[in-house]
Amino acid sequence: MNEIWGSIGHHSAILAFVFALISCAYFFYHSFSKDQSNEVLTFGKITFFTHAIGVLMVVVSLFYIIYTHQYQYFYAWSHSSNELPWYYMISCFWEGQEGSFLLWTFWNVLLCIYILLKKDAWTSSMMAVMMLIQVVLTSMILGFKITGEFRIGSSPFVLLKDYFYDAPVFKNPLYVPENGNGLNPLLQNYWMVIHPPTLFLGFAMTQIPFVYAIVGLWKNEHKLWVKKAFSFSLVTAAVLGIGIMMGAFFEQAIEPTKEALAGVLATFGYRLEQ
Repeated sequence: MNEIWGSIGHHSAILAFVFALISCAYFFYHSFSKDQSNEVLTFGKITFFTHAIGVLMVVVSLFYIIYTHQYQYFYAWSHSSNELPWYYMISCFWEGQEGSFLLWTFWNVLLCIYILLKKDAWTSSMMAVMMLIQVVLTSMILGFKITGEFRIGSSPFVLLKDYFYDAPVFKNPLYVPENGNGLNPLLQNYWMVIHPPTLFLGFAMTQIPFVYAIVGLWKNEHKLWVKKAFSFSLVTAAVLGIGIMMGAFFEQAIEPTKEALAGVLATFGYRLEQ
């Protein structure tokens, strides 16, 4: 079994978490310190972009595992199958909790780049808070075992044999299923390819007004932060509104699928919960 991509993804997640912490520390130091030298700010930017590379490598690794049907990994087996067209494999990426957190983390990286390019007077302070958020989000995909059953986060690179470690079939350590469990039939719709990333972008964008508010309290600027955050709040509301409308179209599109599924379940004496 080729487990190199899972190893790359797992270590990239650790790299992203560690450099999010370091970057957060640099930006906090630059914000609080009287020494506003560019050297500290430069180190903060370098560590942020290292974190960004780590996040990108996790995204690439997970999608590659799904796309190439590497069913030795629980995430790929649980959410994809051989029959799925490539565009539904994109939906497989964020069907699971780990993929959703990873998508959110990726959008945050792009928002951090926006903050750096804007070159606001509050850039260091805003980046400090954003990187603290990134520390929390990247911890969700670490899957780092502390002791016993206690883990920090849940890794999308867990092997199937480690997840079902007591299953008799894994007495053969080289066993790999020929097919995956597949994507939820209700999610096999083109709206689910574009609806979740739009909605998660909106969720991520709500953090910018939040960060402005935190920095405003921090700097005792109780009115200025509102002016800074207002225009971005309007864009955020627009993105979320578009995402919600996509969800409404999706609900309308899957009604025939729901009826068909309800008919199948009724045959076996089950009822589809609304």
